Amino acid sequence: MKKGLFFTIHSVAGLLSGIFILLMSLSGAALVFHEELDSLQYPAITVLSNDSILSPGNCFDSLQKHYPHAQISSCHIAENKTQSFIFSVYDSSYKNGAASMQVFLHPQTGEVLQTRGGGKDITHNFMSWLSAFHNSFHLQKKGEWLLGFFGVVFLISIITGIIMYRKKMLPVILCKRTVFRKANLHQLIGVYALLFNLMIGITGVWMQRYVFKKEFYAAQKTYTPILKPSPPLFFKLDSALGAAKEKHPDFTGYVIYFAQSKRGKTAVYGSRKTNSFIHSKKFADVIFLDSAGNIAKTAFVNEIDADSRYDIINSQIHFGKYGGLLVKIIYCLFGLTGAALGITGFILWLTGRRCNRKNQFNINQ
Repeated sequence: MKKGLFFTIHSVAGLLSGIFILLMSLSGAALVFHEELDSLQYPAITVLSNDSILSPGNCFDSLQKHYPHAQISSCHIAENKTQSFIFSVYDSSYKNGAASMQVFLHPQTGEVLQTRGGGKDITHNFMSWLSAFHNSFHLQKKGEWLLGFFGVVFLISIITGIIMYRKKMLPVILCKRTVFRKANLHQLIGVYALLFNLMIGITGVWMQRYVFKKEFYAAQKTYTPILKPSPPLFFKLDSALGAAKEKHPDFTGYVIYFAQSKRGKTAVYGSRKTNSFIHSKKFADVIFLDSAGNIAKTAFVNEIDADSRYDIINSQIHFGKYGGLLVKIIYCLFGLTGAALGITGFILWLTGRRCNRKNQFNINQ
């Protein structure tokens, strides 16, 4: 193939995915600090020095007293006195129960501190809204397909860029003075952020691979949520959690998904101390409890199939959740290079068009 063909493919791919890259880059850079930014919209907590943290079971009972007709979906367990218990519930008091809302409970008193909407509440739950935007543009299946399509186009633009500028990469890496010119800004950003953007592109497309399977296009019935009040717990939650901890002492639970009937299973998500740093802290391992509170089964990261284990690692790598503050800063800064590439690439395209028009005008003269 001639270089001109690669240039054409690179230009078309860049123009097609330009807006997508810009939006994904900006939202992704912010989502690296999801928890930190989200906590800015959490309610203030007055710590009571003499009181200990309530148990999840006591908080569940307290929540049911405040919302007796609510369908209680899940609970993020408070890790210390400065963190709220965060319940996701469906209640008629919020959008007639058609959408979930979050309820923040004081970790020591069980008092309701604040409520807010879920992923569509841009005012009070901006980071969840941004996360949903990053995952589907808030367009459901259409957005998921667009994400997969533009992800592939983004990869094509990266690969063609590597082919086109492969001979110029070494001078850039070696910081040769001759390449540090304003006209080479797009190339400089592309080379220095090459591995990062390639990694983001590959992991992102892998997560969206399901949109290229025929099952994705199968007709689905419109789901109409039916609000059913959650029954009282079928077992003593705190005793069950204590028994699970006794059997698996290195396991720490962080999120509980409650069964809505005796046939269902309550899932306790968390992680074990023996897990690798690359595995999710809150969702790597699962303990399922039956209606009597006994352990029905476990799905620890070393027990699940290889594909599921890779999906966990793939997600961790894509969102930069495997490291501390330094990793997050690196992801945020390099994440913004995608936006810079989109902008500088568009400027190059505009400049090229103007030059072509000027040359054509001179020829005609």
